[in-house]
Amino acid sequence: MKNSHNHIIDTTKLWVETFVIGLNLCPFARHPFRTDKIKYVVFDGSNQEKLTERLVIETNLLLDSPPSVLETTLIILPDMLADFDEYLDYLEIAEFIFAELELEDSVQVASFHPDYQFDGTDVMDAENFTNRSPLPILHLLREDSIDRAVEAFPEVGDIPARNIETMKNLGYDHVKKMLNDITGTN
Repeated sequence: MKNSHNHIIDTTKLWVETFVIGLNLCPFARHPFRTDKIKYVVFDGSNQEKLTERLVIETNLLLDSPPSVLETTLIILPDMLADFDEYLDYLEIAEFIFAELELEDSVQVASFHPDYQFDGTDVMDAENFTNRSPLPILHLLREDSIDRAVEAFPEVGDIPARNIETMKNLGYDHVKKMLNDITGTN
């Protein structure tokens, strides 16, 4: 997807607003979105080593910024990891890097991909849309923010099941059309 950074970021923001917040897939996303505490980074390139360097840089910037300024970071990948299996392989690399840098207790990566598919599901199952996005995204989350969210919302463990139910109730065709409307595709 060769588009300007502004277009990529605008599309991603619309997805966050429409899917993540609009369908209440993440009850913790509304505040950072509304207060502009989400950083959107478009990674140009297709080199995994360069992506890993950028991942480490963005992770350190996130952790060095107070949550009152920056709560979370979305690294958007318009030119790489379009294949879902390659994306999953890279997530393992990212987890390894975080472990090597002793950051696994400080940050985690949430995964979003246009072809996201949970194990044991059919590609056409609506529930996969809980993690489908316009482009591959590495979502950097502070562990302490997750801890605060769990304290504020003790039923956090119910969110995935509720999200799956939401998607199933909307149906594959409807959520597919919603995502297509955001991306401008058919």
